[in-house]
Amino acid sequence: MRHAAATVAGQLDTAAVRIAATLGLEKREARLEARVLAAFAWKVTPAWLIAHGTDTPTDAQTAAADALLSRRLAGEPIAYLVGAREFYGRPFEVSPAVLIPRPDTELLVELALAHMPPGQAVEVLDLGTGSGCVAITLALERPLAQVTALDRSPAALAVAQRNAARLDAHVEFLSSDWFAAFMPPRVLGGRHFDLIVGNPPYIAAGDPHLERGDIRFEPLAALAAGRDGLDDLRRLAASAGAHLKPGGTLLLEHGYDQADAVQALLRASGFQRPRSWTDLSGIRRVSGGHLSE
Repeated sequence: MRHAAATVAGQLDTAAVRIAATLGLEKREARLEARVLAAFAWKVTPAWLIAHGTDTPTDAQTAAADALLSRRLAGEPIAYLVGAREFYGRPFEVSPAVLIPRPDTELLVELALAHMPPGQAVEVLDLGTGSGCVAITLALERPLAQVTALDRSPAALAVAQRNAARLDAHVEFLSSDWFAAFMPPRVLGGRHFDLIVGNPPYIAAGDPHLERGDIRFEPLAALAAGRDGLDDLRRLAASAGAHLKPGGTLLLEHGYDQADAVQALLRASGFQRPRSWTDLSGIRRVSGGHLSE
């Protein structure tokens, strides 16, 4: 998106080429990003871009698109640039205060829904809710469920609360460092849940991936968890049982190579028959177990 005299289609083509070359994206993905950026910069729909492909953008439009493109070429995630990302078919507000929702996490939602009978008012807790995408999706898919979501970040909770209000989801949000809000002598002490789900930090602190791509711009506290990436998973596996009802289930998302370790943690904490489930890429992405009745 360099030349004011270029057509809309021409500017999109130029932007796509630069995105592909700079960020190493496939041509199709680069073209999609170019359209998303232009549509956001110009406050138009993707359909408008197609219908007006031969039009010549104004200098102001070109400058606005160029500004966004420069930030994207520097590696800033497109979700943060436009302030939104789709998850489970719904648009969620995102900001640098929260992780960007990813398709991998939809597996956690599917597994949770399988443990939430539509006709029952099960009590569910979402740990480290971030944007609220998991908790809100569960509440919308199972309206009878009583869904509680917690996060220790006030900025993340603010994003999640706005998402819940906009999507008309009934979720109770709490400020808490994992289970701290439920520990005596807190007023919430004694609450127990049928299902606890979480997508905690699980990347090793020294992992080079933390310095690459989109992940560089996401909140480090929501990504890294100690030398082996298991610090928070250890803590949750050890503590969750005290907050589950008899027969309750714990489901945790984790890294691509952590399934065996998480199963061992669950087994050591008294969870029955721990197992792992694979995502669409064939990676064991979620592990869980349940308490005895």
